[in-house]
Amino acid sequence: MASRVVRPFPGALARRDEAPSAAAQQADTLGLTRRMRRNRKAEWSRRLVRESVLTTNDLIWPIFLVDSSEARTPIAWMPGVDRLNIEEAVRQSVQAARLGIPAIAPFPNVEKSLRDATGSEALNTRNLMCRAVRAIKQEVPELGIICDAALDPYTSHGHDGVMSGETVLNDASVGILTQQALALAEAGADVIAPSDMMDGRVGAIRAELDEAGFDEVQIMAYAAKYASAFYGPFRDAIGTNATLIGDKRTYQMDPANTDEAIAEVALDLEEGADMVMIKPGLPYLDVVARVKEHFRVPTFAYQVSGEYAMIQAAAQNGWLDGDKAMLESLIAFKRAGADGVLTYFAPRVAEKLKALA
Repeated sequence: MASRVVRPFPGALARRDEAPSAAAQQADTLGLTRRMRRNRKAEWSRRLVRESVLTTNDLIWPIFLVDSSEARTPIAWMPGVDRLNIEEAVRQSVQAARLGIPAIAPFPNVEKSLRDATGSEALNTRNLMCRAVRAIKQEVPELGIICDAALDPYTSHGHDGVMSGETVLNDASVGILTQQALALAEAGADVIAPSDMMDGRVGAIRAELDEAGFDEVQIMAYAAKYASAFYGPFRDAIGTNATLIGDKRTYQMDPANTDEAIAEVALDLEEGADMVMIKPGLPYLDVVARVKEHFRVPTFAYQVSGEYAMIQAAAQNGWLDGDKAMLESLIAFKRAGADGVLTYFAPRVAEKLKALA
C-alpha cells in the first residue's frame, strides 16, 4: 500500500507574488486521499448514498376508539391525538389509505360499566372494536387492520388477563384471549397482535384461528414487550390508568434484559407468529437490532405514547424542531433494522413524505 505523501511546503510552487488561499493551504497540508465530506456536499449526493430510507410503507397508524356521539375527544397527555368515534375512525381510515399508509391499529376506550373481572366485553361480537373493524373494512377494504389481543381495556382491574387475588393467571387468560382473537377475526381483522405477554398465547391463538377457518389471518406478536414507564399516556387514552391495580412486572419484561427478548421471540415464532414486535421503541433499539440480526423475520417496533408525548411536549415548548425530531426518530428505527413502525406521527409523516415526493 502506497504511503501518503504530505508536501512540507504547500506554497512552494506558487508564484512569489501570489499567496496560496487558506483552503489550498489546508488541502495541501492534510494531503488526504479520502474525504468523507465529499458525499455530503449536496442534497442529491446525500440522497444517493443514504443507507436507511423512510417511506409511507413503513408506517402503521395506532388510533383510539370511543363509543360517543362526539366525533373527536382530545387526549390530554397526547397533544394532537384524539379518541375517535366509529364514524370519525372510518373517515381517518379513508385518509390513511389516501396517504398510502398500509395499516392502522385501533385501540378501544371501553365504558367503565362494561368492564369486569374477566374482561367479558372483549368476547362480545358487537363490542366497540368489532363494530369499528366492520365499518372500516366496509369503507376501506384495502387498508390493513391490526387488532390488539389483550384484556386490559376490558377488565375492571386493568390487567391483561384474569386474576386470582393479586396473581394474573396465565392459562385461564390465554383461553379468553383466543376467543377474543376469534371475535376480531370474524369482524374482519387482518392481523391479530397479542400484546398480553402470557406464555403460550401465540400458539393457542394460531390453533383457534386455523380451526375456525381463519388460517390467512396473520399474527404480529408483541414478542418483547417491556414493563415500561413510557406507556403512561396510552393508559390514559384507553382509560386504564384509573383502573390498574399494581403493575405488570410479573408478565411484561424487565427493561434490563435482552437475552430474554431473544428467547421470547424464538418461542413466538415457533408457535406460529408471522411478524414480531418490540415495545417500546427508541429506548430499545438495541433489542430491535439484535432481533432482526438474529432471526431475519419481519420485525416491527412501537414508538409508544411516552415517546410521542416527549417529542410533542418539547416541540410545543420550543425546545426542539418537532418535525425534524419526528423524522429523525423514525429513521432511527429503520437504521436499527425495523421493517415498520407503529407511530402516532404516521399521518403527519405521510403528508410530509408525500409533499417531498
